[in-house]
Amino acid sequence: MANLKEIRGRIKGVKSTQKVTKAMKMVSAAKLKKAQDRMLALRPYAAKMKEIIENVTSVVNVSDIPSKLVEQRETKNVLMVVVTSNRGLCGPFNSNLFKFITQFIDKNLAEHHKNGSLHFVCSGKKGYEYFAKRKYNVIGKAADFDILSNLTFERAEEILGHVFEGFEEGKYDQVYLCYNEFKNVMAQERKVDLLLPVTVDKGGEEVSGPKADYIFEPGREQILTDLIPKSLKTQFFRAVLESNAAEQGARMVAMDAATENAEALVKQLKLSYNKARQAAITKEILEIAAGADALEG
Repeated sequence: MANLKEIRGRIKGVKSTQKVTKAMKMVSAAKLKKAQDRMLALRPYAAKMKEIIENVTSVVNVSDIPSKLVEQRETKNVLMVVVTSNRGLCGPFNSNLFKFITQFIDKNLAEHHKNGSLHFVCSGKKGYEYFAKRKYNVIGKAADFDILSNLTFERAEEILGHVFEGFEEGKYDQVYLCYNEFKNVMAQERKVDLLLPVTVDKGGEEVSGPKADYIFEPGREQILTDLIPKSLKTQFFRAVLESNAAEQGARMVAMDAATENAEALVKQLKLSYNKARQAAITKEILEIAAGADALEG
């Protein structure tokens, strides 16, 4: 059994850690509220933008769409854009996403991974560290595609501009977006969505009723050329905001659990301290009684 001084030191250390975790929980709760507000404000806009793209592209032929971002070609090189956190202490937030991505690669992109045609753009230090350490083809450095340090739409446009450039130049034939989607404070849903090429879904069944007849103003070519990239940038920025909100929720839950575990550990240590103290007192009493008996004898 540890002596009283060691136990007191451990109790003091655990209490200090508990203060830190409690403070981090409060900070994460405040950041979560702001992150949720931004995320919820963008969701309707992103959904409407996606709906417009689907409606407009459904009434035109793919060959009539001037943007190279809809170009379907043989898949030789694949790029995965991974959105993670910059910091840890958020439970299994990042590790669950890495596991989900790894399973997706094993199931759908194993051949590309084997022959080295699978590439990664990591928006978040944790993602960069994970994939770089495991010798994946990670493009650039951690700071090159970091968006969490400057969480703005302009920064999202800048990052996705590199992706568009690579796709249009033929460096990549498919681009996937991987992130954690916010569900609630306790849960996130892992997502791997096909970002490029933009799919033009005509629908599998004949739709009854009148069909949409769009009048393009100023012109079909100009509208689609501007609208498709903007829709993709909005989709990417929404994914980043979703991931940011999910990260703050995961960190708040993790710090709450750590605070409760620290409280339980303090109680356990106090019990051990009291037992050790009682044992020391009993030992001293026995030694005094034995000394008194020896003097009497």
